[in-house]
Amino acid sequence: MVRCSWAHDTEDGAARGGFPATPRVGDNARMIDRPSGGPRFARLSDEACARIHEASLAILERTGARLESLAAVDLLRHAGARVDGDDHVRIPRELVEWALSVVPHEVTLWDQRGARPLHLAGNVAYFGPGSDCLHVVDHRTGERRAAALRDVEEGVALCDALPNIDFVMSMFLPSDVDNRIADRYQAEVMLTRTAKPLVIVTYELDGLVDVLEMAEAAAGGADALREKPFLACYVNVTRGLLQNAESLDKLLLLADRGLPALWIPVTSGATTGPVTIAGNLALNNAGVLIGIVLSQLRREGAPIIVPGFGGDALDLRTTVDPYAEPDHRGTVPALAHWYGLPMFSLAGASDAKLPDQQAAAEAALTIMVDALSGGHLVHDSGYLESGLTGSLAQLVICDEIIAWARRVLDAVPVDDETLALDLVDEVGIDGSFLESDHTLDHYRERWYPDLFERYNFEGWKGRGGLTLAERAAARADQLLAAHRPPEIDPVAARAIRAVVERVAAAAGL
Repeated sequence: MVRCSWAHDTEDGAARGGFPATPRVGDNARMIDRPSGGPRFARLSDEACARIHEASLAILERTGARLESLAAVDLLRHAGARVDGDDHVRIPRELVEWALSVVPHEVTLWDQRGARPLHLAGNVAYFGPGSDCLHVVDHRTGERRAAALRDVEEGVALCDALPNIDFVMSMFLPSDVDNRIADRYQAEVMLTRTAKPLVIVTYELDGLVDVLEMAEAAAGGADALREKPFLACYVNVTRGLLQNAESLDKLLLLADRGLPALWIPVTSGATTGPVTIAGNLALNNAGVLIGIVLSQLRREGAPIIVPGFGGDALDLRTTVDPYAEPDHRGTVPALAHWYGLPMFSLAGASDAKLPDQQAAAEAALTIMVDALSGGHLVHDSGYLESGLTGSLAQLVICDEIIAWARRVLDAVPVDDETLALDLVDEVGIDGSFLESDHTLDHYRERWYPDLFERYNFEGWKGRGGLTLAERAAARADQLLAAHRPPEIDPVAARAIRAVVERVAAAAGL
């Protein structure tokens, strides 16, 4: 049997062994002490995770899945899976357990200079935006409109400038370029306007091939990209037990290249899966396990990143898929931690239509849960309207919320210097600490917001009396005006542009 255990962080961020038993907070939930002094929230107990895993294995053996890729089906057939017809596959538990025993338990993404790595393991949570929003709430006019390539450029630049955004996605789907090749335009912007790690989305397999060619040009070759990957590909699979050819072929290509695949099946409660959270998780997790098996059959040790979100359901009153509902929060990260696998999670998004009070509240709640859950690579900050619209002002608000959440999880240093007993004796019972050298030495250690308001009422009015959304819009403009894209090798820049021009010419544009 595969060994599944809780992992936690040491002070240097490295993943270590399992947690000791701890009391439950709810029926399945528990708070786990982190060595840093802060808690980690786990909505599911080890026993609940084990039961979901067993249910997923039963689904794979009894129900099976339909895989619309001949190459994927052949891999599984030759490994001992039962194949009925052309594409109905049932996978034995032994094959799943083998794959879980060889799959990497940590993935590292580097920045585009080969520095500042994001280690996806343990309790860490790195935050970034999402991709491909159809609309933007223009922070300069307040108008909701179709997104354009200029919005992708500004979104990437703002992500590059914001200190608490750790990785970059395209944010918007540009309506002013041909949608058949928009992914190449998005990739060019990301490769030339930020140095941060990237999560890319491509629409078809050909798009992935082209974007990887562009990334290899930026990295200095395929070997350099594989050695220090600065991008991972988000593969959004049709559903847990129905896996489309494009997604499967992308997974196999990424395994061949030794590059990280974000293997994210989607199962919606009450439509493509059970409405109950446990049933939904078990079915979707079966689809996740299929991806793990395939990647390891193709190339043992191929890096793969599993979902840290899921278990959601349509709001059956509105038929909208809510992005900020509480029901499933903290469940999928607990399952990923139980497997000891790197994950791609979701927080900072809202179902609100504007960067308003609801948007800030839902962003804060979801970011806090994922920070506590150790959601690894957490995307969709800045999303509004259940993933249809993005907002740069909302992204700035999320950046501030992330900073707040991270400070809450910081360990509090307790030593002779911070206890300051000699100073307390010196100042005495009714003295003031304001003038002391100790205060001067340490006051910058307190957290000071860039965006949240702390002046008194008169001070706030004197500074314009602006709302949070208005202050965020102004900060977005300040950061964009000051931003300078990173230097990129001109040879690499020309090679990246050449791919875009070649694809555009082939499309008759």
